[in-house]
Amino acid sequence: MSLLVVGLSHRSAPVSVLERASLDSGTQSKLLQDTLAAEPAVEAAVLATCNRIELYADVDKFHAGVAELSTLLAQHSGVGLEELTPYLYVHYEDRAVHHLFSVACGLDSMVVGEGQILGQIKDALARGQELHTAGRLLNDLFQQALRVGKRAHSETGIDRAGQSLVTFGLEQLATGQTVESWAKGRRALVIGAGSMSSLAAATLARSGVDEIVIANRTAARAERLVQILTEPGGTGVTARAVAMDRLADELTRADVVVSCTGATGLVLTRVAVETAMAARTAPLALLDLAMPRDVDAAVHGMVNVRLVDIESLADASADAPMAADVDQVRSIVSDEVAAFGAAQRAAHITPTVVALRTMAADVVAGEIARLEGRLPGLDEKQRAEITQTVRRVVDKLLHAPTVRVKQLASEPGGAGYADALRTLFDLDPEAVASVSRADMNDADVKNRGRV
Repeated sequence: MSLLVVGLSHRSAPVSVLERASLDSGTQSKLLQDTLAAEPAVEAAVLATCNRIELYADVDKFHAGVAELSTLLAQHSGVGLEELTPYLYVHYEDRAVHHLFSVACGLDSMVVGEGQILGQIKDALARGQELHTAGRLLNDLFQQALRVGKRAHSETGIDRAGQSLVTFGLEQLATGQTVESWAKGRRALVIGAGSMSSLAAATLARSGVDEIVIANRTAARAERLVQILTEPGGTGVTARAVAMDRLADELTRADVVVSCTGATGLVLTRVAVETAMAARTAPLALLDLAMPRDVDAAVHGMVNVRLVDIESLADASADAPMAADVDQVRSIVSDEVAAFGAAQRAAHITPTVVALRTMAADVVAGEIARLEGRLPGLDEKQRAEITQTVRRVVDKLLHAPTVRVKQLASEPGGAGYADALRTLFDLDPEAVASVSRADMNDADVKNRGRV
């Protein structure tokens, strides 16, 4: 296993750099394709959220891999390599596994314990599968990361330590009040209709706002979100959808605005907010969860306007208390990393064992054919009995060493056992490689549509 991850996050880079380096969906796909086209990567996956950009790859050379992945991130993010490099972190092999498992559990999130990252990891895997850039290693890794994250949330109280970025942001706006008491009776404007915006709308509805207005470039998605919010038996909130060109009017009416779109430019400029404030007397609360930002940073400091954005949340989260359950989650991560490594090392020797058994079967078939030539008088029952006996002898001779070599290969430092087996039995390297390719193809078929 030669797993490598190169990335940057809110822990390593200022928000201004993360904002400039953010990757839209099309750029992520291009990055994956270019990573596979370049050496030394043979698999690739990209995990891009509002506070992290990480490129995962299976590489055959560490230093060349780091250089190539760093260059590709710089090229596709538009941030120069020289400027980007100081903010990049690198994890390799078991450390890379440990990093992703920690991310999946919410330990590396801006808000510790938040569960939204699992959906983002799922999306990253789905993109890799769709583009056929995720092979056996990354499929296994990301699938296991999802299981580890779910285990952490089900077996520990990590949820008590964390909350969604939406809730954390609303708490910052509430400034000492509960979100429910602060939100009750307010009018809310939600810009965007993606997963984060939908979560924001649902959170606001549960918190007791009187009205939610959804503004989105795609009218059908906005209408669908309104339908979900107003379903019978729900929160009873009033909701309606508007076109993006109605934002100016809605800004004069809303008490709280949550924005999270995929726009590459500003959605709300300082001028737009100033114009809205000139037509109203009530204060305005803005929560910008987009990366790059939707709301002009120049809005900070405006009279009667409170803006909380990713940068504000990063500062606030540094002082957020961590639950005691975090230690338990860290223990789970360590155990799962060890188990994953053992499984991968054991799987590494499987093609060699299969090639050995195939060679043994070919030897048995050749000897049986030679025996039939020398003893043509054997009837079918005798021939079958001899064939079965020879096969049993070969199987018994190979059983103990192949089982034992799999056990040894699963231990740290066990990678050399596959080489030893190939040397001892003079196995054809191409025969081993063909088994590996067949396994890769089978894994690709099985993993399509699994996430």
